[in-house]
Amino acid sequence: MRRPLARRLARGGGSLGGKLVRLLTLVGVGGAVAITLLLIGVITPSFNQLENRAVHGHVERTQAALAEYASKVESAVRDYGDWTASYDYMAKPSAAFERDSFSTLAMANLGVEGMAYVTPDGRIMVARWRDPASGAERPDMRARLIRMIGRVPFDRVLAGRNSGRFFARLGDVVAAVGVAEIRRSDGTGSPRGHVLMARVISSQRLAELLQLDARIDLAASRETEAIGRRARAIDIAVPIRGADGHAVAAARFSVPRAVSNLGRRMVLLAVAGSTMLLLIVLMVLRRAIARLVLAPLRRVEAHMQRVRASGSLTLLDEEEARSDEIASLGRSFNAMLRQLKDLREQIEIQSFALGRSESAVAVMHNVRNALNPISTILSQGIAQVPPVDRGMLDRAVAELARDDVPPARREKLAAFVAAGLEAQVQAREVMRGELAVGREAMAHVLDIIGQQQAQAHERPPLDACDVTEIIARNATIARYSEGVSIAFTFPAMPAPVLASRVILSQVIGNLFGNAAEAIAATGRDHGSIIVAIEQCGEQGGDRTTIRINDDGEGFDAETAATLFQRGFSTRAHKSGGLGLHWCANSMVAMGGTLHLHSRGRGLGAEAVLTLASVPADALATAA
Repeated sequence: MRRPLARRLARGGGSLGGKLVRLLTLVGVGGAVAITLLLIGVITPSFNQLENRAVHGHVERTQAALAEYASKVESAVRDYGDWTASYDYMAKPSAAFERDSFSTLAMANLGVEGMAYVTPDGRIMVARWRDPASGAERPDMRARLIRMIGRVPFDRVLAGRNSGRFFARLGDVVAAVGVAEIRRSDGTGSPRGHVLMARVISSQRLAELLQLDARIDLAASRETEAIGRRARAIDIAVPIRGADGHAVAAARFSVPRAVSNLGRRMVLLAVAGSTMLLLIVLMVLRRAIARLVLAPLRRVEAHMQRVRASGSLTLLDEEEARSDEIASLGRSFNAMLRQLKDLREQIEIQSFALGRSESAVAVMHNVRNALNPISTILSQGIAQVPPVDRGMLDRAVAELARDDVPPARREKLAAFVAAGLEAQVQAREVMRGELAVGREAMAHVLDIIGQQQAQAHERPPLDACDVTEIIARNATIARYSEGVSIAFTFPAMPAPVLASRVILSQVIGNLFGNAAEAIAATGRDHGSIIVAIEQCGEQGGDRTTIRINDDGEGFDAETAATLFQRGFSTRAHKSGGLGLHWCANSMVAMGGTLHLHSRGRGLGAEAVLTLASVPADALATAA
């Protein structure tokens, strides 16, 4: 089964930037095509509809212009039809009437080229056609007019009215013809025939009426409008109907396709604009991805290359202004480097000596303090009551094995057995968590034992280390000391000092163990240890002070001077007392100090450690 194109592009070879460019290009092309189809589907039909309406308007306007042109002829002929002189002429023809009413001047005043009087039986009383330019008679046109009159169905043209109009083709010309019944001026009397007037409609007159470049097409024979569309114009032919209702000619003209061309231009402009906007958006996205994603990734990759080449686990400079996934990646990367640094420090051999004779005793003292959580966890595990009586569980299982147990009883027994097993599983998980803490404490013990130095009185190597991290690590272990629940409070900000990381961790762990013992000696099952870190000295602080306060049993002021003597202890039931003696010597070896204070017995104690400070960038370099 073939994968989608976008997935194939993403999984293809090349850099991440190249893949993103290909994906963005694919999205851009697809978006441009989709926008083009959408605009064509929306805009083009609308403008086509507007164009059809415009064409229909041109047809109606042409029909109205032709009707108006013929109605003027009908209005003129109606005056001759409703005229007593015409009525009398049909009864008694006279040359005087023909000379006066059918004169060239009269026809010119009426604006017609042809006139005729026709009796009810179709006989022509008089007919005349004049040339509008010269005013001379046109016998050929007169003959055509007479032949046309012989084909006119007057009943159809008048349709019950006293006047009517139509168009007629007279040879190579088309004329608007008006017909009226001949009656007296007051409308009385039976009609004595018909009077006709004809006015030629030429291409020039049609163009003037329509205000278009129109012409009369004598060859057209369509009974309906003809619409022909070209690229830039629309050809329109409107039929000119005769007396029988059939087309005798057509008014033909062309109009530009302004609406549809405007629609096409709008589609092109919209497509071009949307495509340009899409390209701009894609370019901005590409630059944003390159700046916000690819550049940080390249920076991380370059840093990893430097770490691999140099072997120094320096931390990556984090961008404090960012809080997105890239910043989280940088923090995770630095956390990984810190863990790698811890692992490296755990396998490095620390060469220090604070006295050959008391080094082993100090190690065992610290090992004892580190083993206290394991003893507490084991004691709690031994004293823990099983969550379910095993005998009851065995009896329930045995009863379930019997065939005569009722279903309701069997269901309750099954629920009891399931609950018992679940309780045992939960108890096992709790014990597993406690054992994990014990394993961490045991790892700390092994760290203490494995990193002791072979020489007793040599000054240990000092490096920049974060005392806050050391405090957090030892606080996790000391929580289980002596079976007392201890709440720890310490600052979260890094505090770089110049010390031996392993020795400082042992000193702080020993002080935490002593504080836990002091809290347990009060008889309470809970207590608190508060750690404060201060910078002192000039120019931002060249010394760091760590204050460890507990709410344990404390000590008298007169015994403060003897606390650091070898073998001294404030508690009669405790033996040894080499822990504080060793801690004080270790702090001096690292160029620091250790002091103990208490306001009196029962009021807690305070341990004050001082060490040389180092700049924060030195801590990052050491990492």
